[in-house]
Amino acid sequence: MQAIERINNSQDWITLLFLACILLLVLAKMLYPQRFDEFINLFGSGKFMAFKGKENKAFHGFNILMLCVQLLAVSAFLFIAYRYFFDSELPSLILFIRIFTAYTCLILLKTGVEKIVGNIFEIDEKMDYYVFQKISYRNFISLFVLVMTILLVYTIKVSMVILAVTGGLMLLANAIALFIIYRRNQNIIETNWFYFILYLCALEIAPYFILFKLITR
Repeated sequence: MQAIERINNSQDWITLLFLACILLLVLAKMLYPQRFDEFINLFGSGKFMAFKGKENKAFHGFNILMLCVQLLAVSAFLFIAYRYFFDSELPSLILFIRIFTAYTCLILLKTGVEKIVGNIFEIDEKMDYYVFQKISYRNFISLFVLVMTILLVYTIKVSMVILAVTGGLMLLANAIALFIIYRRNQNIIETNWFYFILYLCALEIAPYFILFKLITR
């Protein structure tokens, strides 16, 4: 009888990943209880943006913890979507690490460029507040992504419809968040609309197109 090699990709790592996300949320709640409660009501109340935004601390300890949750949750969802639409010979964990690395580099690079732009045009304070708003809204959206990803792994059967609806809701929520942010900064945008369009194309659209190309290749 000829021996047949059996390849078994363990999925235990994704359980540990979800556990890490939950531990980060618990840690954020324990260390910053008031900030966490205000954050949970982000879309329902402007209290978090009104009070915490004045501090202009985009990389406050709380935001860093929630950003870690965002990076893990979104990367996990992209991993599931990739596995559904594309065949890959890579082990599951290696594929996830590649997606996580690409997404993390994208977010950090975008934020770094935004900070540089703010420094060049001498609008550091306004740019810090803008970055704070974007990070906060996307961290909040990532909680929805985390819940859906957990359901896709353990409960709901992965399908094109589910992935499309989840992805569509993510994009819609992100668009609403950007609209709210731009509405708050309407006066600045109206006086610098040309630079705003350049920024929108260069830093809000192009990077995600590049990320898509990197992941699909």
